[in-house]
Amino acid sequence: MAGNMSNTAAPITSSLSKLQALHGLFAIYKKPEAGVPTTNPRKRKTQQLKMGHGGTLDSAASGVLVVGVGNGTKMLSKMLTGSKKYVAVGELGKATDTLDATGTVILEKGFEHITKPDMEDKLKYFTGDIMQVPPLYSALKKDGQRLSVLLKQGHKVEAKPARPVTVYSLTLQEFKSPLFTLDIECGGGFYVRSLVDDLGKALSSCAHVKELIRTKQGPFTLQDHALQEEQWNLENILRSLQSCSEGDQNLVPPKLPETNT
Repeated sequence: MAGNMSNTAAPITSSLSKLQALHGLFAIYKKPEAGVPTTNPRKRKTQQLKMGHGGTLDSAASGVLVVGVGNGTKMLSKMLTGSKKYVAVGELGKATDTLDATGTVILEKGFEHITKPDMEDKLKYFTGDIMQVPPLYSALKKDGQRLSVLLKQGHKVEAKPARPVTVYSLTLQEFKSPLFTLDIECGGGFYVRSLVDDLGKALSSCAHVKELIRTKQGPFTLQDHALQEEQWNLENILRSLQSCSEGDQNLVPPKLPETNT
């Protein structure tokens, strides 16, 4: 029995050693979560492996999430400030407190007057360098606590001031009122939920995000680079890892091999 336990421990120790020797970036696919988990603050255990990710996704959102291991964590700031692409499905006529479908409806307004040309015209005002007020329910912090956590705990939270953000491209992919689909490329610090909320107001109605997918983060794309949950193993991480140095300006991650379906 002791011999069997020893044999089992050996591969685990070997895998951990290999993980600890990794340095670089890779991308995973984050699934949408059914709900927002309650917070349970715990003391962090001593980390044997240095890891981090390049920017959170809303709980209900899915898509590319870049992960850094070892020295690759030093490159994650580029993922936070770099270009990102999203596909967002919005719904006209209903506003929620979280600005997405996970929240409570706080306002309903008519939307029948809104046409596809109306929306396309308004999108021009949200392209380029603009000012945007972040959502109250967000990862932004006050006194070290996330605003979203403070709100759930019943604390009163004031909106953060508008800040400059950049939208490189913004197009209407589909319009089937009350639903519409946007294709967005933006810089760091941009909130799609705020965009959809502001767009609804600009159209003399209201709106919220029904579905959100991040299709690109930096050079990593959902189609070519994001590991699905069943692929989260050492072999696939090694294959998809983008080795990088802190001064590397041209990250070109390897594409995932095609799988037969």
